[in-house]
Order: sequence, then structure tokens, then C-alpha cells
Amino acid sequence: MIAGLAVLTILCGWLLVQYTRSILEIRSIRRQLEEIQRGSQMELGVHSRQRETLALCRKLNELGRQYRQGQIRYEKAEKQLKQNITALAHDIRTPLAGASGYVQLAGECREKERQAHYLLAAEGRLKELGDMLEELFLFTKLSGADFEPDMHRLQVLPLLGDCLVGMYLQFEEKGMTPKVRFDSEELWVEADEECLRRIFHNLIRNALLHGTGNLMITQRETCIAFENAVSETSRPDTEQIFDRFYKADTARRKGSSGLGLFIVKELMEKMGGSVKAELEKETLRIVLEFRRQAAKSF
Repeated sequence: MIAGLAVLTILCGWLLVQYTRSILEIRSIRRQLEEIQRGSQMELGVHSRQRETLALCRKLNELGRQYRQGQIRYEKAEKQLKQNITALAHDIRTPLAGASGYVQLAGECREKERQAHYLLAAEGRLKELGDMLEELFLFTKLSGADFEPDMHRLQVLPLLGDCLVGMYLQFEEKGMTPKVRFDSEELWVEADEECLRRIFHNLIRNALLHGTGNLMITQRETCIAFENAVSETSRPDTEQIFDRFYKADTARRKGSSGLGLFIVKELMEKMGGSVKAELEKETLRIVLEFRRQAAKSF
């Protein structure tokens, strides 16, 4: 009887010690968490050797590291977003200010020929602005989860020809000549017509803005490549070229929002295709690859 009571007393004493240690450990963890909440970069530590307590400590430290990494990514993304908005505001203001200046010059000019020249220049700046705003609108549209292209079978060459003819004046001003070589003029693809027009428009415009040589457009099987030479200052990083707001030459604002090639990539992927960029010496090649289609039925 006495021996049983002694064992029970010892057991109760041991349990009391363990309980007290657990309370002290929990209190220590709570204080450390309060320090971390106040901005400390410390990691939690415990004196206990109990497996579950150590596992809890490791899990809390892992969550803390993930939280800090998330905060760093968030702050970096927020900083990048602010920089992009500032750059975009500058890019939009540039053609707007140019158009305003030319309109003012036209209003002050008495020579009809020179006045027409100023108004034509103002129209060009406003078209640049319109293209940029259109890209911003499309970027916002693509960011939504509900965007779905309206897919149809389309013949590529006539649509590409329309896009090239529509930019004839820009080619003439730049002194560039587009050359088109298709292995199959009867190439048909499954695509959204407006999306495909925007893809061609953006690629042609990119070549006009940043290219230094004639634009060559070639087709082989389901791939269409746009290639021309680029200047040393406009050589892009092919790993980043399709990132949103990316510009190879940040010092030169050429009426570009930095969204053109990002939109090309997004639209191609939405339509089940892909796009890649290759840089060989001074030649930039952007290759569209469409989904393979069955032969046209008659």
C-alpha cells in the first residue's frame, strides 16, 4: 500500500514537472512569435527534446520562411509594378505631347503644305497612342479568366497580306520592304481572326520599331517565322522578350507599351499554339507554331 502511494506520488511529481516544462515551452514559443511579429528575423528554438514539440517548431520555422519569401516576392512585384506604371505613363504622355505640339504648329502655320505635314505627323502620334491603349485594353482582357478566343478555320496568307498592306506607309517611312515566302499558300489554321490579326500586327510593328533590315516572313508546315536584323542597342534577351512591359532598350521610348510580344505569346497559347524567339548574331527570329489541323474537306 505504502509502496503504491510512493509510486503514485513520484508519477504525479513527474507529470507535474512535464506539465510545467510544457507550459514554459509554450510561453517561450509565444514570446518568440511576438518577437518575429515585431519584425525579428530569428527562428524559433525550444529546449524540449520531445518529438512532437520539435516537429511543431520545425513546421513553424518553415511557415515563417515561406512567409518571409512571400513578403520579399510581394515587395519586389509591387516595386516592379510601380516602375512599370511610371514608365507606361511616360510612354503614353510622349506621343500625346508630340501630337499636341504638331497640332499647335499647324495652327500657327500659314503655309498649307507645311500645315498638312504637321497634321499628318500629329495623326501618326495619335495612332501610336491608339495602338498603345488598344494593347493595354487587350492586356486587361487577357488577364481575366473568362477570355476565350472564337476559333475558326482561317487561311493565313490573305489575312497576313491585309496586315502588311495596312502598314504600307510605315514600311515606306522606315525604308523597309517586307518579303513573304510560304511553302504552302493554302495554309489553314484553327484560330480567332481578331487574335491572329493582332498577333501579326504586333510582330510587324515590333520589326518596324526595333528592326534595321528588311522583314522576312517565312512559312514551313505549321510554323511562321518573322525575322529581321536588330541594332546593337535593341538586341533583346530572348529569355525575357515575351515578359510583360519588357523593353530591350529602356532609354529609347518608341511609342511602345512593352506589351506587344507579351500579348503575342498570350494569344498564341490561348489558341493552343506557341511562340519562341531566337537571336543569331544580329538577326532576331520570332517563330509562331500553330496547332496541326486536318486537311480541308470539300
